[in-house]
Amino acid sequence: MSSSTSSSNPWRRFFRLAVGAAAVAAGVIYAFVVLVDPFDTLPLSPPLDRVPVAGNARFAFPSLARSDRFDSALFGTSTSRLLRPAALDPAFGARFANLAMNDATAYEQSRLFDVFRRAHQAPRMVMVGLDVRWCATGDTLEMFTPRAFPAWMYGANRWRGYAEMLNMYAVQEAGQLFGILIGAKPPTYGRDGYTSFVPPDSEYDAARVAEHLRQETGASTPPGPRIGPPAAWRFAALEMLAGDLAKLPASTRRVLFFVPYNHVRLWSPDSPIAAVWDECKRRVVAMAQGQPNTLVVDFMRPSPITENDDNYWDSLHYRVAIADRLARDLAAASRGVASDDYRVLAVSPE
Repeated sequence: MSSSTSSSNPWRRFFRLAVGAAAVAAGVIYAFVVLVDPFDTLPLSPPLDRVPVAGNARFAFPSLARSDRFDSALFGTSTSRLLRPAALDPAFGARFANLAMNDATAYEQSRLFDVFRRAHQAPRMVMVGLDVRWCATGDTLEMFTPRAFPAWMYGANRWRGYAEMLNMYAVQEAGQLFGILIGAKPPTYGRDGYTSFVPPDSEYDAARVAEHLRQETGASTPPGPRIGPPAAWRFAALEMLAGDLAKLPASTRRVLFFVPYNHVRLWSPDSPIAAVWDECKRRVVAMAQGQPNTLVVDFMRPSPITENDDNYWDSLHYRVAIADRLARDLAAASRGVASDDYRVLAVSPE
Protein backbone atom coordinates (compact mmCIF):
# COMPACT_ATOMS: atom_id res chain seq x y z
CA MET A 1 0.00 0.00 0.00
CA SER A 2 1.39 3.41 -0.95
CA SER A 3 1.97 6.06 1.66
CA SER A 4 -0.42 8.44 -0.17
CA THR A 5 -3.24 5.89 -0.08
CA SER A 6 -2.73 5.04 3.58
CA SER A 7 -2.51 8.70 4.53
CA SER A 8 -5.83 9.47 2.80
CA ASN A 9 -7.78 6.86 4.80
CA PRO A 10 -7.99 8.95 7.99
CA TRP A 11 -9.31 11.88 5.94
CA ARG A 12 -11.95 9.66 4.34
CA ARG A 13 -13.02 8.44 7.75
CA PHE A 14 -13.08 11.99 9.09
CA PHE A 15 -15.16 13.14 6.13
CA ARG A 16 -17.64 10.29 6.56
CA LEU A 17 -17.92 10.96 10.29
CA ALA A 18 -18.39 14.68 9.70
CA VAL A 19 -21.07 14.12 7.08
CA GLY A 20 -22.77 11.52 9.23
CA ALA A 21 -22.70 13.78 12.29
CA ALA A 22 -24.10 16.68 10.26
CA ALA A 23 -26.88 14.47 8.89
CA VAL A 24 -27.78 13.26 12.38
CA ALA A 25 -27.75 16.82 13.74
CA ALA A 26 -29.93 18.03 10.86
CA GLY A 27 -32.33 15.14 11.46
CA VAL A 28 -32.59 15.92 15.16
CA ILE A 29 -33.17 19.61 14.47
CA TYR A 30 -35.75 18.81 11.80
CA ALA A 31 -37.57 16.42 14.14
CA PHE A 32 -37.57 19.06 16.89
CA VAL A 33 -39.05 21.72 14.59
CA VAL A 34 -41.69 19.35 13.20
CA LEU A 35 -42.76 18.21 16.67
CA VAL A 36 -42.93 21.76 18.04
CA ASP A 37 -44.54 23.02 14.79
CA PRO A 38 -43.95 26.71 15.51
CA PHE A 39 -46.52 27.92 12.97
CA ASP A 40 -49.17 25.37 14.05
CA THR A 41 -49.77 24.38 10.46
CA LEU A 42 -48.61 20.77 10.00
CA PRO A 43 -51.31 18.09 9.70
CA LEU A 44 -49.69 15.62 12.14
CA SER A 45 -48.69 18.02 14.91
CA PRO A 46 -48.87 16.77 18.51
CA PRO A 47 -51.71 18.48 20.42
CA LEU A 48 -49.58 21.09 22.19
CA ASP A 49 -50.92 24.31 23.67
CA ARG A 50 -49.40 26.53 20.98
CA VAL A 51 -49.52 30.31 20.84
CA PRO A 52 -48.49 32.63 18.00
CA VAL A 53 -44.76 33.33 18.10
CA ALA A 54 -43.80 34.69 14.67
CA GLY A 55 -43.26 38.44 14.67
CA ASN A 56 -44.31 38.50 11.01
CA ALA A 57 -48.06 37.89 11.23
CA ARG A 58 -48.03 36.41 7.73
CA PHE A 59 -46.54 33.29 9.34
CA ALA A 60 -48.63 33.36 12.53
CA PHE A 61 -52.12 34.05 11.24
CA PRO A 62 -52.95 31.17 8.87
CA SER A 63 -53.31 28.82 11.85
CA LEU A 64 -55.59 31.31 13.62
CA ALA A 65 -57.64 31.70 10.45
CA ARG A 66 -58.19 27.92 10.41
CA SER A 67 -58.98 27.62 14.11
CA ASP A 68 -62.47 26.52 15.11
CA ARG A 69 -62.12 28.65 18.27
CA PHE A 70 -63.36 31.58 16.17
CA ASP A 71 -66.56 32.09 14.21
CA SER A 72 -65.72 35.63 13.04
CA ALA A 73 -62.68 37.49 11.75
CA LEU A 74 -61.38 40.99 11.22
CA PHE A 75 -59.07 41.74 8.28
CA GLY A 76 -57.06 44.87 7.60
CA THR A 77 -53.71 46.55 8.15
CA SER A 78 -52.23 48.15 11.27
CA THR A 79 -55.06 50.70 11.09
CA SER A 80 -57.39 47.89 12.28
CA ARG A 81 -54.98 45.92 14.44
CA LEU A 82 -55.88 47.59 17.71
CA LEU A 83 -59.50 46.44 17.69
CA ARG A 84 -59.63 43.93 20.51
CA PRO A 85 -61.64 40.74 20.13
CA ALA A 86 -62.34 41.14 23.85
CA ALA A 87 -64.31 44.29 22.92
CA LEU A 88 -65.79 42.99 19.65
CA ASP A 89 -67.03 39.66 21.04
CA PRO A 90 -69.56 40.98 23.57
CA ALA A 91 -70.60 43.80 21.24
CA PHE A 92 -71.58 41.36 18.49
CA GLY A 93 -72.11 38.07 20.34
CA ALA A 94 -69.30 36.53 18.30
CA ARG A 95 -65.85 34.98 18.71
CA PHE A 96 -63.43 37.13 16.74
CA ALA A 97 -59.89 36.60 15.56
CA ASN A 98 -58.14 39.85 14.71
CA LEU A 99 -56.26 38.94 11.53
CA ALA A 100 -55.16 42.46 10.59
CA MET A 101 -51.50 42.53 9.54
CA ASN A 102 -49.08 45.45 9.54
CA ASP A 103 -48.80 47.02 6.09
CA ALA A 104 -50.66 44.10 4.48
CA THR A 105 -51.46 44.53 0.81
CA ALA A 106 -55.02 43.94 -0.34
CA TYR A 107 -53.78 40.76 -2.01
CA GLU A 108 -52.25 39.43 1.23
CA GLN A 109 -55.47 40.20 3.08
CA SER A 110 -57.42 38.36 0.39
CA ARG A 111 -55.22 35.29 0.70
CA LEU A 112 -55.76 35.18 4.46
CA PHE A 113 -59.48 35.75 3.96
CA ASP A 114 -59.54 32.69 1.73
CA VAL A 115 -57.85 30.56 4.42
CA PHE A 116 -60.50 31.64 6.93
CA ARG A 117 -63.38 31.05 4.51
CA ARG A 118 -62.24 27.55 3.56
CA ALA A 119 -62.04 26.59 7.23
CA HIS A 120 -65.40 28.14 8.19
CA GLN A 121 -68.31 27.14 6.03
CA ALA A 122 -70.74 29.55 7.70
CA PRO A 123 -68.85 32.25 9.63
CA ARG A 124 -70.92 34.53 11.81
CA MET A 125 -69.21 37.80 10.84
CA VAL A 126 -66.45 39.12 8.62
CA MET A 127 -65.11 42.65 9.09
CA VAL A 128 -62.71 44.47 6.77
CA GLY A 129 -60.99 47.71 7.73
CA LEU A 130 -60.68 49.78 4.57
CA ASP A 131 -57.78 52.18 4.13
CA VAL A 132 -55.50 53.41 1.37
CA ARG A 133 -54.58 49.82 0.43
CA TRP A 134 -58.09 49.17 -0.89
CA CYS A 135 -58.52 52.45 -2.77
CA ALA A 136 -55.58 52.17 -5.20
CA THR A 137 -56.64 52.66 -8.80
CA GLY A 138 -55.45 50.78 -11.87
CA ASP A 139 -55.57 47.35 -13.44
CA THR A 140 -52.83 45.71 -11.38
CA LEU A 141 -52.53 44.74 -7.73
CA GLU A 142 -49.56 45.20 -5.46
CA MET A 143 -48.89 41.62 -4.41
CA PHE A 144 -46.40 41.71 -1.53
CA THR A 145 -44.36 43.99 0.72
CA PRO A 146 -40.67 43.50 1.62
CA ARG A 147 -41.90 41.28 4.47
CA ALA A 148 -41.67 37.55 3.68
CA PHE A 149 -44.95 35.94 2.66
CA PRO A 150 -45.07 32.12 3.06
CA ALA A 151 -47.43 31.28 0.20
CA TRP A 152 -47.26 27.57 1.11
CA MET A 153 -49.14 28.26 4.35
CA TYR A 154 -52.11 29.69 2.48
CA GLY A 155 -52.86 26.75 0.21
CA ALA A 156 -55.11 23.79 0.86
CA ASN A 157 -52.21 21.28 0.92
CA ARG A 158 -50.86 21.50 4.47
CA TRP A 159 -48.51 18.53 3.89
CA ARG A 160 -46.36 20.95 1.90
CA GLY A 161 -45.25 22.40 5.23
CA TYR A 162 -42.99 19.43 5.97
CA ALA A 163 -40.71 20.62 3.17
CA GLU A 164 -40.49 24.09 4.73
CA MET A 165 -39.38 23.27 8.27
CA LEU A 166 -35.59 23.00 7.90
CA ASN A 167 -34.50 26.62 7.76
CA MET A 168 -33.14 29.10 10.27
CA TYR A 169 -36.40 31.02 10.69
CA ALA A 170 -38.39 27.86 11.48
CA VAL A 171 -35.68 26.72 13.90
CA GLN A 172 -35.65 30.12 15.61
CA GLU A 173 -39.44 30.21 16.01
CA ALA A 174 -39.51 26.59 17.22
CA GLY A 175 -37.05 27.57 19.93
CA GLN A 176 -39.24 30.54 20.88
CA LEU A 177 -42.34 28.37 21.13
CA PHE A 178 -40.54 25.63 23.04
CA GLY A 179 -39.46 28.20 25.61
CA ILE A 180 -43.08 29.26 26.06
CA LEU A 181 -44.34 25.68 26.23
CA ILE A 182 -41.97 24.79 29.08
CA GLY A 183 -42.66 28.04 30.92
CA ALA A 184 -39.21 29.52 30.40
CA LYS A 185 -40.56 32.66 28.73
CA PRO A 186 -43.92 34.42 28.55
CA PRO A 187 -45.92 34.58 25.30
CA THR A 188 -45.49 37.76 23.29
CA TYR A 189 -48.53 37.64 21.03
CA GLY A 190 -52.21 37.12 21.78
CA ARG A 191 -54.03 33.86 21.12
CA ASP A 192 -56.79 35.70 19.22
CA GLY A 193 -54.44 37.67 16.95
CA TYR A 194 -54.60 40.82 19.06
CA THR A 195 -51.38 42.33 20.33
CA SER A 196 -51.02 46.01 21.09
CA PHE A 197 -48.14 47.46 19.09
CA VAL A 198 -48.39 50.96 20.57
CA PRO A 199 -46.82 52.03 23.87
CA PRO A 200 -48.89 51.84 27.06
CA ASP A 201 -51.08 54.85 27.75
CA SER A 202 -48.90 55.68 30.74
CA GLU A 203 -46.22 56.71 28.24
CA TYR A 204 -48.52 58.92 26.15
CA ASP A 205 -46.94 62.32 25.47
CA ALA A 206 -49.39 64.75 23.90
CA ALA A 207 -46.67 67.26 22.98
CA ARG A 208 -44.64 64.60 21.16
CA VAL A 209 -47.73 63.36 19.32
CA ALA A 210 -48.59 66.92 18.30
CA GLU A 211 -45.09 67.32 16.86
CA HIS A 212 -45.42 64.07 14.92
CA LEU A 213 -48.77 65.17 13.53
CA ARG A 214 -47.29 68.50 12.38
CA GLN A 215 -44.62 66.56 10.50
CA GLU A 216 -47.15 64.14 8.97
CA THR A 217 -49.51 66.75 7.59
CA GLY A 218 -50.66 65.74 4.12
CA ALA A 219 -53.63 63.75 2.88
CA SER A 220 -53.24 60.04 2.16
CA THR A 221 -53.23 59.58 -1.59
CA PRO A 222 -54.22 56.20 -3.04
CA PRO A 223 -51.67 55.16 -5.66
CA GLY A 224 -52.33 54.21 -9.26
CA PRO A 225 -53.10 55.66 -12.70
CA ARG A 226 -56.27 57.70 -13.15
CA ILE A 227 -57.30 58.41 -16.72
CA GLY A 228 -60.67 59.84 -17.62
CA PRO A 229 -63.61 60.55 -15.31
CA PRO A 230 -63.87 58.77 -11.95
CA ALA A 231 -66.56 56.41 -13.25
CA ALA A 232 -63.98 55.05 -15.72
CA TRP A 233 -61.35 54.28 -13.09
CA ARG A 234 -60.70 50.71 -12.10
CA PHE A 235 -60.26 49.66 -8.45
CA ALA A 236 -58.75 46.20 -8.81
CA ALA A 237 -58.50 45.60 -5.05
CA LEU A 238 -62.19 46.34 -4.54
CA GLU A 239 -63.10 44.00 -7.39
CA MET A 240 -61.12 41.28 -5.62
CA LEU A 241 -62.86 42.06 -2.33
CA ALA A 242 -66.28 41.84 -3.98
CA GLY A 243 -65.38 38.37 -5.26
CA ASP A 244 -64.18 37.28 -1.82
CA LEU A 245 -67.33 38.48 -0.07
CA ALA A 246 -69.56 36.85 -2.68
CA LYS A 247 -68.16 33.45 -1.66
CA LEU A 248 -69.60 33.81 1.83
CA PRO A 249 -73.07 32.46 2.62
CA ALA A 250 -75.88 35.00 2.86
CA SER A 251 -76.12 34.36 6.61
CA THR A 252 -72.64 35.82 7.23
CA ARG A 253 -72.73 39.44 8.39
CA ARG A 254 -70.32 41.55 6.33
CA VAL A 255 -69.09 44.78 7.93
CA LEU A 256 -66.86 47.09 5.91
CA PHE A 257 -65.55 50.21 7.59
CA PHE A 258 -63.31 53.06 6.46
CA VAL A 259 -60.80 53.53 9.27
CA PRO A 260 -60.51 56.85 11.16
CA TYR A 261 -57.42 58.62 9.89
CA ASN A 262 -56.42 61.64 11.93
CA HIS A 263 -57.60 64.92 10.37
CA VAL A 264 -54.09 65.71 9.06
CA ARG A 265 -54.49 62.71 6.72
CA LEU A 266 -57.89 63.80 5.46
CA TRP A 267 -58.41 65.87 2.34
CA SER A 268 -60.15 69.09 1.44
CA PRO A 269 -63.44 68.50 -0.43
CA ASP A 270 -62.30 70.38 -3.54
CA SER A 271 -58.92 68.63 -3.93
CA PRO A 272 -58.08 66.08 -6.65
CA ILE A 273 -57.46 63.52 -3.89
CA ALA A 274 -61.05 63.94 -2.72
CA ALA A 275 -62.28 62.63 -6.07
CA VAL A 276 -60.33 59.38 -5.57
CA TRP A 277 -61.60 58.77 -2.05
CA ASP A 278 -65.16 59.75 -2.97
CA GLU A 279 -65.14 57.34 -5.89
CA CYS A 280 -63.62 54.59 -3.75
CA LYS A 281 -66.38 55.03 -1.17
CA ARG A 282 -69.00 55.07 -3.93
CA ARG A 283 -67.62 51.77 -5.29
CA VAL A 284 -67.74 50.20 -1.83
CA VAL A 285 -71.36 51.28 -1.45
CA ALA A 286 -72.18 49.78 -4.84
CA MET A 287 -70.42 46.58 -3.79
CA ALA A 288 -72.45 46.42 -0.59
CA GLN A 289 -75.68 46.90 -2.47
CA GLY A 290 -74.80 43.83 -4.54
CA GLN A 291 -74.08 41.71 -1.45
CA PRO A 292 -76.49 40.34 1.14
CA ASN A 293 -76.27 41.22 4.82
CA THR A 294 -73.66 43.98 4.37
CA LEU A 295 -72.98 47.16 6.33
CA VAL A 296 -70.63 49.97 5.29
CA VAL A 297 -69.53 52.46 7.96
CA ASP A 298 -67.36 55.53 7.33
CA PHE A 299 -65.04 56.74 10.11
CA MET A 300 -62.69 58.40 7.60
CA ARG A 301 -64.26 61.83 7.90
CA PRO A 302 -64.22 64.87 10.19
CA SER A 303 -65.63 63.66 13.51
CA PRO A 304 -65.11 63.86 17.28
CA ILE A 305 -62.62 61.01 16.83
CA THR A 306 -60.56 62.29 13.92
CA GLU A 307 -60.51 65.96 14.99
CA ASN A 308 -59.11 65.26 18.46
CA ASP A 309 -55.34 64.77 18.33
CA ASP A 310 -55.34 63.27 21.83
CA ASN A 311 -57.04 60.21 20.34
CA TYR A 312 -53.93 59.31 18.31
CA TRP A 313 -50.34 58.13 18.55
CA ASP A 314 -49.72 59.27 14.97
CA SER A 315 -51.82 60.19 11.97
CA LEU A 316 -52.77 56.56 11.24
CA HIS A 317 -52.89 54.85 14.63
CA TYR A 318 -55.39 55.71 17.33
CA ARG A 319 -55.18 54.77 20.99
CA VAL A 320 -56.55 51.52 22.45
CA ALA A 321 -59.49 53.31 24.08
CA ILE A 322 -60.47 54.64 20.65
CA ALA A 323 -60.24 51.13 19.23
CA ASP A 324 -62.71 49.99 21.89
CA ARG A 325 -64.89 52.97 20.99
CA LEU A 326 -64.82 51.83 17.35
CA ALA A 327 -66.00 48.37 18.43
CA ARG A 328 -68.96 49.94 20.25
CA ASP A 329 -69.64 52.27 17.32
CA LEU A 330 -69.65 49.40 14.83
CA ALA A 331 -72.09 47.50 16.99
CA ALA A 332 -74.29 50.59 17.28
CA ALA A 333 -74.17 51.14 13.52
CA SER A 334 -75.23 47.52 13.05
CA ARG A 335 -78.30 48.29 15.17
CA GLY A 336 -79.11 51.37 13.12
CA VAL A 337 -77.97 53.87 15.75
CA ALA A 338 -76.67 57.20 14.41
CA SER A 339 -73.56 58.92 15.81
CA ASP A 340 -71.30 61.87 15.08
CA ASP A 341 -68.39 59.39 15.15
CA TYR A 342 -69.37 57.79 11.85
CA ARG A 343 -71.71 57.78 8.91
CA VAL A 344 -73.49 54.67 7.67
CA LEU A 345 -72.98 54.57 3.91
CA ALA A 346 -74.90 51.41 3.06
CA VAL A 347 -76.98 48.65 4.61
CA SER A 348 -78.13 45.69 2.55
CA PRO A 349 -80.77 43.23 3.82
CA GLU A 350 -80.05 39.65 4.82
